[in-house]
Amino acid sequence: MTEAARQAAAEFDGTQALRGQPVLDRLVALLDLERIEENIFRGVSPAHSTVRVFGGQVAGQALVAAGRTVPSERKVHSLHAYFIRGGDPSVPIVYEVDRIRDGGSFTTRRVIAIQHGKAIFALSASFQKVEPGVDHAEPMPDVPPPDALPSRQDTITAELAEKLGPMATMPRPIDIRYVTEPPWAVRGRGNAARNQVWMRADGTLPTDDLLHVCVLTYASDMTLLDSVLVRHGVYWGYDKVLGASLDHALWFHRPFRVDEWLLYSLDSPSSQSSRGLARGQIFDRQGRLVASTAQEGLIRVVADRAAARAVPAQD
Repeated sequence: MTEAARQAAAEFDGTQALRGQPVLDRLVALLDLERIEENIFRGVSPAHSTVRVFGGQVAGQALVAAGRTVPSERKVHSLHAYFIRGGDPSVPIVYEVDRIRDGGSFTTRRVIAIQHGKAIFALSASFQKVEPGVDHAEPMPDVPPPDALPSRQDTITAELAEKLGPMATMPRPIDIRYVTEPPWAVRGRGNAARNQVWMRADGTLPTDDLLHVCVLTYASDMTLLDSVLVRHGVYWGYDKVLGASLDHALWFHRPFRVDEWLLYSLDSPSSQSSRGLARGQIFDRQGRLVASTAQEGLIRVVADRAAARAVPAQD
């Protein structure tokens, strides 16, 4: 285990900062995987993790593993991933990289994340050398600037903190600010429009293209499934909602810095058979579309929490 990983896995005893540069530094340390063989890497989880490894963490770490086997002049343009089993935050995660292809313009990698001898996550990522081409994009929605909005942490009421439990007080390396009403505020009435947030890494990151896309991968798993819940006026903690990410896709369109404000505009076109589909577009402050996301999640609304299980690997 690297020294950075030891720092990231340090016990959270309540004295550390809950936001800001120290928390972001711990995320960067989490993404600093230990190379234990040419194509094998090892990562850890923070000690304050919940019962499962956060999906954005394993996706970000897997992309780090893939990127470290690719020349830096080739930039990741897409990833597609499946969450296979719930990750155990108490033990390291081993990432095995398969160098599928190194072509003239594109490089393809496949990564399997393993715990207890079993695959918990699978990712395919494609990298491309920079080249010119036709260019167009949808415009950014007209929304209030992030400076005019409160941080998510500042909007959490005592009631919500009680409902969320430890999730309410976990350190947050990503500053999230709701443009639309927060999902817990539309409980009972729903919202068919988009769910929109401003987000950025809560501090300053070095100029490292791979690090910025991996931190965005981490952050992109936040609020996505909320866009499914707001359609039905329910929310985690308040209602009998059980959920888990099933798959995740990201397309990187244009360069960006994740420590600068990005607008995450989300919607959910369909939900059925206990599966909800969420889509997102990510814009920078200049209005450029820099990335797009899609995720299908397991969403179960039940009368009794004991009537359903939330980890898809056990279904």
